[in-house]
Amino acid sequence: MGSCVFALVSCESNFKNIQKINFSEFVPSSDADLVDLKYTDSGRITAVLVSPKMLDYATVDFPFTEFPKGIDVTLYDKKGKKTFIQSKYAVSYKATNMIDLQGNVKIFTEDGQKLETEQLYFDQKNEWFFTERKFKLSGAKGVSNGQGIDFSKDFKIINSQKITGEVQTEE
Repeated sequence: MGSCVFALVSCESNFKNIQKINFSEFVPSSDADLVDLKYTDSGRITAVLVSPKMLDYATVDFPFTEFPKGIDVTLYDKKGKKTFIQSKYAVSYKATNMIDLQGNVKIFTEDGQKLETEQLYFDQKNEWFFTERKFKLSGAKGVSNGQGIDFSKDFKIINSQKITGEVQTEE
């Protein structure tokens, strides 16, 4: 019986040594506090991102930027109309131009459209939001709840699934 215990201890010890050998340190290449970033296109501000903490992992195989303490973003369209986004946590993936927003996500427009959910993805290239999570959408036409929605950043195109609530439609 003693040799079995020894063999188990020996295997466990070897496994821990192998883990240490294969462990690569995963640390951000940059770390910033109180971030206020402005994004421009041809001199015009297209977005402003504010966050208390930003960690940039630019040197990993799949580079990303993490905002562990949340973000507050203002998007501007070509006419200066604003869309506001808030979340408690966010990750921006550089290779895919996708942003994963998590935790009490709110997105709203100047004209009163508002969406609330726990997780929302933003495809920056196509300026498109989507989630498979439960959501609440409210605006001048009413309030609806559902699960699964995708929409343009200005809320002009909305595709929703499994919705309940009262919403006025144009007929």
